Amino acid sequence: MRKLFFLFLIGSFIALEAQGQEVREFYNGSRMMGMGGAAIAVVNDETALLANPAGLGKLRDSYGTLVDPEIEIGDSSAQIYKAKSFSDPTNLEQVKPGLDQNLDKYYHGKFALFPSFVVRNFGIGMYWRKSLDAKEDASGANLTTNYYDDMALVLGYNARLFDGRVKIGLSGKFISRIAVENVTQATTLPVDLKSIAVEGAGVGADLGVILTAPWDMLPAVSAVVRDLGGTSFNSGSGLRLAVGNRPSKIEQDIDVAVALFPIHTNKVRSTFTLQYDKLTAASKDSDKSRYYHAGVELNLADLFFIRAGMNQRYWTAGLELASESTQIQITSYGEDVGLTGSPVEDRRYMFKFAFRF
Repeated sequence: MRKLFFLFLIGSFIALEAQGQEVREFYNGSRMMGMGGAAIAVVNDETALLANPAGLGKLRDSYGTLVDPEIEIGDSSAQIYKAKSFSDPTNLEQVKPGLDQNLDKYYHGKFALFPSFVVRNFGIGMYWRKSLDAKEDASGANLTTNYYDDMALVLGYNARLFDGRVKIGLSGKFISRIAVENVTQATTLPVDLKSIAVEGAGVGADLGVILTAPWDMLPAVSAVVRDLGGTSFNSGSGLRLAVGNRPSKIEQDIDVAVALFPIHTNKVRSTFTLQYDKLTAASKDSDKSRYYHAGVELNLADLFFIRAGMNQRYWTAGLELASESTQIQITSYGEDVGLTGSPVEDRRYMFKFAFRF
């Protein structure tokens, strides 16, 4: 029996390693994904609190965001919904009947809110996101789930040095997390959160820098150290869900990027950026392309924005219509959800509406 037990553990470990290797981030928003997932050198709005706190130094005005729902679905989500409708796209219990009728289809759904207030060099916000990724294998015997329900209070500060050519930002995060982290189980087992989720709370910090040269096209170099020293979820047991186990620690990692900002006319500007994420994780992965991002944005009078790029090895595109108090953004991007060395694209679609004051 003992040998069988250890063989089971080894087999389970191998199975987990062989599951989809989607590269997961704490935050990815509509604008950045329209630009191929590249953000840290170009972010200049409230999302700097999450993408790169040094971007707070690029704000041209102060504003608050009251309502900004962001909805995201994957390529197979409509087909799975059609098989069995559900009201909550992040609730596995509701989604599973549709998965039962769509074997070997990758499901993705996400909902996020980020009410916030920012001024140049300072900001505070409350980030809430729920995301669900799930897939039943071709036999219908096993279900693999990744689920995150994060509530985070984020506070950020930036210092501008040498007339703004050097920006150094720091953001602190208190995160309450409920998660199902790459759990593979028989499809006959319960899928409610109390049965399969872990919960915890922790404090983390990101440190970012943007260096801008005073030349034509304002070339910039940026880096963000995420989760300084690692972010552990060792507190908050039972805060929102009465389960005993804790989510995995988020290890410290580094993103780097470069960008150019050509000015074409008084009302037409553009942005070009390249970004490489998670230097530590990428060094251990044989497929480096999973960490590549490239994007371009055309800004027409701060009213209409056209975006395109490459996320990993897949094209991305986005449009935005903006006014003084509103934003409407639509984005499509591809995400690699396959095994290392055997890429599989999950095409995703995002919609965001924001009301500012």
